[in-house]
Amino acid sequence: MTDELNEVLREPVSGLSYRIRRPRGVPSQPAPCLLLLHGVGANEAGFIDLAQRLDPRLAVILVRGPLAFGPMQFGWFQVGFTSAGPVINAEQAELARVKLAEFIGQLPETQGVDPKRIWIAGFSQGGIMSASVALTGPASVAGFGILSGRILREVLPKVAEADALGKVQAFVSHGTDDQVLGIQYGRQSRDVLSSLGVPLEYHEYPAGHGLDHAMIDDFTQWLYKQLGA
Repeated sequence: MTDELNEVLREPVSGLSYRIRRPRGVPSQPAPCLLLLHGVGANEAGFIDLAQRLDPRLAVILVRGPLAFGPMQFGWFQVGFTSAGPVINAEQAELARVKLAEFIGQLPETQGVDPKRIWIAGFSQGGIMSASVALTGPASVAGFGILSGRILREVLPKVAEADALGKVQAFVSHGTDDQVLGIQYGRQSRDVLSSLGVPLEYHEYPAGHGLDHAMIDDFTQWLYKQLGA
């Protein structure tokens, strides 16, 4: 399984690089799928250990951000942190959103996954992109997870209609001691999603900006419930 995840592939339509852990066993029908997105300055290999532990029914795809910031350091868009909060390159964020939507659109044909059972989630900037993809294209995913991330105000004018958003499940988690994206961003995500009518599971933890063990446990339990639905 580790050897499989050591291989980096490239999806030609979106141009995005990725690794995949295919479902275990011989599925009798198209497999459910989870996309995991890393944070800025990291890479998809950071999710390999988690991918190995996830439900064997899943195809787990670790997607690499399109921007290179250094050796094995990637991101989805450039961001600067100011006293007024994060300032993003909105053009890069929009291009990344489009690329991810293209990537997801190819999965049923290229990987044999079930188009009705695709989830997308990520840490920090990866969570931001997961929300952007899901809120603007809810028909493409069954649910999404924001792990220590936020929802971009720049994407709000593009969100889908309430009827479509009501069919997408969301998971939001955040550390109360997050020193990069303060807990207010997690609570803003909770409030925005509630106002949009998105079914939501929300958690806070006494943790900083990272993938806290409790956060991962709650996310995997949420995902397991989605798979059983």
